Amino acid sequence: MKTYSYVGKKLEQLCSSRFFRFIWFHLRGNKFSLKLIYFLFISSLGFSILRSLDGKSSTFTPGNLDLFFTSVSAAAVTCMSTVEMEVFSNTQLVLLTILMLVGGEVFTSWLSLKLRTLFFKVSHKDDDTVNLSLSNHHENPSNNNSILELESSISESIDHMEVLKYKSLNFLGLVVLFYLLFVHVLGLVSVFIYINTISSARNILKQKGLHAVTFSFFTIVSSFSNCGFIPTNENMLIFRKNSGLLLIIAPQILLGNTLYPPVLRSIIWVVGKITKKEESRYLLRNSKVLGYHHLLSYKHSFLLLITVSVFLMVQYILFSSMEWTSGSLGDLNVYQKLVGILFQVVNTRHTGESVVDLSTISGAVLVLFIFMMYLPPYTSFLPVGEETCEQGSKRNSKVIENLTFSQLTYLVIFIIIVCITERKKMVNDPLNFNVLNIVVEVISAYGNVGLSTGYNCDRRLKPNGICENKWYGFSGKFSDEGKVVIIIVMIFGRLKKFSINGGKAWKLM
Repeated sequence: MKTYSYVGKKLEQLCSSRFFRFIWFHLRGNKFSLKLIYFLFISSLGFSILRSLDGKSSTFTPGNLDLFFTSVSAAAVTCMSTVEMEVFSNTQLVLLTILMLVGGEVFTSWLSLKLRTLFFKVSHKDDDTVNLSLSNHHENPSNNNSILELESSISESIDHMEVLKYKSLNFLGLVVLFYLLFVHVLGLVSVFIYINTISSARNILKQKGLHAVTFSFFTIVSSFSNCGFIPTNENMLIFRKNSGLLLIIAPQILLGNTLYPPVLRSIIWVVGKITKKEESRYLLRNSKVLGYHHLLSYKHSFLLLITVSVFLMVQYILFSSMEWTSGSLGDLNVYQKLVGILFQVVNTRHTGESVVDLSTISGAVLVLFIFMMYLPPYTSFLPVGEETCEQGSKRNSKVIENLTFSQLTYLVIFIIIVCITERKKMVNDPLNFNVLNIVVEVISAYGNVGLSTGYNCDRRLKPNGICENKWYGFSGKFSDEGKVVIIIVMIFGRLKKFSINGGKAWKLM
């Protein structure tokens, strides 16, 4: 609570400036612009600081575009990489951890709640709407009594609801912050204990020159925010036999994304039962009115839980049946395979941590993974039949909505652009630069997942020059123009919820 109070005071001091209040009051109705400015700001700031810090290696320094790509990838929690992770120093890894933390969906939603409560309080103090609307009636003395009684009744009713709404938002902010801190601390301690207990995991960090605390903090923040960065070149592939570590990280991934709404609603319900707070009942009964995207109704939360379970089961069955005896899992025993497959299918929705080489798995599994990466986090396969506040408010912007394309259309456009920028490599190196690999890369960037087929020098049909296999994504072999396109796709994907209803004006006959 002390942390919440401290951060709240700092935010209140920042928001008290006239410039900030001017920006907020003119852009608060345009959430897309606010989010876009926020992510561009933290990405640019992260890039500036990342460039000023010394890397781990004195022989190799990433270029400015690669550093900016990494900064955007961390802030947009995407995990796309154009350089190996072990080139970054401990200080740079801490910076990337902070970028992933402040770019994560749970943190940004808490920040939005805190700003709403701050400006709710300001507007409530300055709002004399009732008095202004009724002040003209006071000119007639005969109506004074009735008008005063009406004004008093309306004011009391509005004040009570406004105060309750403000308290509920503030209470929700406390719950979200507690959830954020508790899950992170629990995960950090669990990973740190595991690393210091299991010699195989500890030896890997020693060989890599990584600090146990840095690795634990980086991994937990990355997993919970659904970024997927791991401070090793091989991602989680090098820990594929450490089943205990995989079982610690997998719940973090689910709690930070697809299962966040059901768990949040459960926490509010439990707190309400224990404390008997009116705010808890208000939150559970008025989830749509509050406009908090992650606080879903009971029905939607329940269906979401079923959906996540079914998707995991389908992926698990297909992956097991196609890859159980393949080379991707060949060196694992039965228990390690069961845990490894579970960890892999948990990551396909939005995180991107991997214990297998994606380029070696079967086509059927890869196509299923592409489909899973495309789906939004709160996809429900059963009709909910509810309308959110955001959907209701968009009725007044039909012109803009009709001009927007569907998300699938945008993806096709981005894939075509990448195929154009990489057309020479597609001719000279068709086994690596094929359309399927490009589709995986673009959809992975759009879904903020980070899974990649990578690049293999052994597949080149025309070996020319020195080629060394590197542990970074396929994007690392793109041209500068192609990397810029992927940067745009990552930011677009981070803001995809604002275009989720696009394309409805287009009718296929």
